[in-house]
Amino acid sequence: MTDHIRKPAVFITGANGEMGHSLITILAEHSSHSIIALDVRPLDEELQKKCTAVIVGDILEDRLLERVQSEYEIHTVYHLAALLSTRAEFTPEAAHRVNVEGTLNLLKLATEQSRWHGAPVKFIFPSSIAVYGIPDLATKKKAGKVREDDWNTPITMYGCNKLYCEHLGRYYASHYRQLAADTLIGGIDFRSIRFPGLISAVTVPSGGTSDYAPEMIHASAQGKPYSCFVREDVRIPFMAMPDAIRALRLLHDAPREVLSRSAYNITSFSPSAGEVRTIVKESFRDAEIAFLPDDKRQAIVDSWPADVDDSAARKDWGWEPEFDLDQAFGTYLFPGIRKQYAGRSR
Repeated sequence: MTDHIRKPAVFITGANGEMGHSLITILAEHSSHSIIALDVRPLDEELQKKCTAVIVGDILEDRLLERVQSEYEIHTVYHLAALLSTRAEFTPEAAHRVNVEGTLNLLKLATEQSRWHGAPVKFIFPSSIAVYGIPDLATKKKAGKVREDDWNTPITMYGCNKLYCEHLGRYYASHYRQLAADTLIGGIDFRSIRFPGLISAVTVPSGGTSDYAPEMIHASAQGKPYSCFVREDVRIPFMAMPDAIRALRLLHDAPREVLSRSAYNITSFSPSAGEVRTIVKESFRDAEIAFLPDDKRQAIVDSWPADVDDSAARKDWGWEPEFDLDQAFGTYLFPGIRKQYAGRSR
C-alpha cells in the first residue's frame, strides 16, 4: 500500500453538496491531511483535483465503508451526507435509512479507526434548526431566541433524524459500550452545529425547506419569476455559506476542554421572507417574486425558531459571523450569483 494512502486523512461524506464544495476548497488550502471524498454522485472535476481520493457510493454500502476502513487512516470525519427536509417528508423511511443508519455506519467506522491508531477521531456533524418544533406562532413569538435545550420536539422526519443523531454522537463519545469489560482507547470526539438556513453563491439550492431565500436570488438573477412557498412575515435564521464553513473549522480546532456541549446553535441574521424579497428587488429591479404559501411547507417553517441563542458557541469556541445581512447579500451573494448567470438575466 502506498505511503500517501496511510497518511492521516479527513473523510468527507456528501462531498458534492453545498457544504462539501466549500469545505474541500478550504481544507485543500489549509490542511496537511489527505482529503477522502465520498458522494453518491461523481465529484465535480475541479473538486476532484483537490482530493487524494474520490469515492462514488452510498454511506449505506457496507463493503464500501469496509474498503475505506482498510485503506485510510482517518482522523476527522465531516459527515455532510443527508436527505434534506423537503425530500425527507416524501420518503421518510428512506430518510431514516440515510440520515440515521448512515450516520450510525460512520460512527462505527470512526470508532474502529480510533482503535487502530489509538487517538480520538473528530466527528463533525452538521445538524439543523429543524430539530426544534414550536407548536404555534404565538409561542414562536414569545420564545424569542431559542436555546439548545428548548423545544426539541421536531415535526419533520429530517428534524427527528438530526436530533437523534446528535444523541447517537453524544452516546458514542461519552457512553459507548459502557458495560463492556474492554475500554476503547481514544474513541470519538463528537461535535455538532445546528445550522440555520444556509445560502450559497456557488451552488444551487437542492431540497431544503429554508431554500425559499436562495431560490428568490437564483430565480431573479436568471430573470425568472418566483413563487415563494411561505408567507411574507415568516422569519427564521440564515447564514452565508462561508460563515458556515468557517464555523465548522472553528469548532473542529477548538480544544476539547473548552467545549461545554456536544451540539451548538449558531446564527447570523433573521430576515422575514418579505425583507428578503425587498433586498433582492433592490438589486434585481425587474425581479418578479410573489408569495403563494404552501400550507404544509409553511407549517414546517412556522415550527422553527425565528432566532436562536448562540451564546454558548460564542463563549466556548469564539463563534462570531463575518457576514451580517447587508454583507451577505451585497458583497457575497449578489456578486457571486450574478457571475453564475452572466448574460442570462434580464
